[in-house]
Amino acid sequence: MRRTLAMALLLVAACAGSSSSTPVPPLVPATRPPAASRDWWNGAVTYEVFVRSFKDSNGDGNGDLAGLIEKLDYLNDCNAPGSQALGVDAIWLMPIYPSPSYHGYDVLDYTEVNPGYGTLADLDRLVLEAHRRCIKVVLDWVPNHTSAQNPWFLEAQSPTSARRDWYVWNTTNPGWTQPFGSAPTWYAGGGAFFYAIFWSGMPDLNWLNPAVPAALNAAADGWLAHGVDGFRLDAVRYLVANGPGNLQEDQPQTHAALRGFAADVRSRLPNALPSAMIVGEAWADTPIIATYFGSTSASPEGDELPLNFNFPLADAVVSGVAGGFATGIAAKLDEVARTYPPGTGDAPFLTNHDQVRVATRLGAEPSRLRLAAAILLTLQGSPFIYYGEELGMQNGNCSTDECKRTPMAWDGAAKGGFTSGTPWWPFSPGMATANVATQLADPDSLLVRYRKLIQVRKGSPALTRGGTERLSTEAFGVLSFLRTEATETVLVAHNLGTSAATQGVAVTATAVEPLFVDPGASATVGSGSVSITLPPRGSGIWRLR
Repeated sequence: MRRTLAMALLLVAACAGSSSSTPVPPLVPATRPPAASRDWWNGAVTYEVFVRSFKDSNGDGNGDLAGLIEKLDYLNDCNAPGSQALGVDAIWLMPIYPSPSYHGYDVLDYTEVNPGYGTLADLDRLVLEAHRRCIKVVLDWVPNHTSAQNPWFLEAQSPTSARRDWYVWNTTNPGWTQPFGSAPTWYAGGGAFFYAIFWSGMPDLNWLNPAVPAALNAAADGWLAHGVDGFRLDAVRYLVANGPGNLQEDQPQTHAALRGFAADVRSRLPNALPSAMIVGEAWADTPIIATYFGSTSASPEGDELPLNFNFPLADAVVSGVAGGFATGIAAKLDEVARTYPPGTGDAPFLTNHDQVRVATRLGAEPSRLRLAAAILLTLQGSPFIYYGEELGMQNGNCSTDECKRTPMAWDGAAKGGFTSGTPWWPFSPGMATANVATQLADPDSLLVRYRKLIQVRKGSPALTRGGTERLSTEAFGVLSFLRTEATETVLVAHNLGTSAATQGVAVTATAVEPLFVDPGASATVGSGSVSITLPPRGSGIWRLR
């Protein structure tokens, strides 16, 4: 049942989509052990929701918590076996707090619900109804900055205010620019200059003042008391700035602040309850992301952030599917295996609310979207799906962030089943087919494929929580790896090329059990190897016996 040698034997291969007609030498594959944690979030599938764009319950054109509650059965309903629910384990809500913006990342009050979304009672009802359906609720948490209209910042305008040092001030303008751009980071106000790494409307909090983590920890504790199941931490790289350039990111005091936040969250939950999900947005290269897990000597999964979004792998998957090559994905999997601390988790995804949607990047081409879904949901870690991704939702017709966050189409009618009023933003192109009703009625739709893949993943301990041993087939356009947990080993293979491919992999098995195979995919056991045949942009998942 266990593999003997992690290298592939070429039988027949299509080299379509490779950079050369001559196969490149294979990478030396790496093995990644399973994550140490056994908490609920390890291996869970999470669905990112922009509440404003999900479902409007009152006809004002904006989605709200009541509308989200109406659609929970779409996401999961563990009490109704055989339902058409997607089957996700958790939902991550983009900021639901009072805010002057449409997106909510400039927070006015960390302890309240945006009145346009509902009330605290609505949030409590959402948590209750979600938990009844086996769905955890994860809130977006914005620790780096507040709104410039936040009462804390308004009070801090006075140099004698007790909250003056809740923000970062200087008597003169240091002239720093963003480490990720060219915009200024210091702005005049309050008789001095305040620091705001993103823009003047979002001043940075001073995490070196103990009052700041105390206030934010208290607010987070309040949400845990309301039953929420964790937090997605926004912009974690920038909590403390010690100077210009790279001194504005990834500072030692930032890591200390995150360890403190994580320790507080863990301490607030009784031992009888599962721990909270804490997942960080450290948008960086793999070696930098690896530092945000913290010390594995203090905790098996790290004492800082148990999960971090894998931005480099996300880009490699989407680019690889677009170009028809597996080498970039294979290289990133190997880099993660060699760089992340042993025992730590991972949060793979395709795209999120800050990026051009995967359907737009892949030209809304069905076979590419189906392949991207299969790769994501067979990767090690805790995968995240951006709302509408399962439908092939595209970007809207503009270049601003709003067009990455357009309303969800529940049917193909003019208002998409989203609202009885006028949607807050126009729907994306293609909603006639990229809607829930149409795809639920089509057994071959992208939505049904996501549902089947999630079911297969959740039914397999190896796919849910297993480690990864990559196999050397990437030179021929095939990404293949073994996922192993305890006594189960699963063989996964994806053909990124546009022609059929047959590969032999040196693994020991007496039989293979298909868990998910595209039409034309097959696996045959030989002497010391398994021969895999895959259709163009096709996938196969087999349990080894």
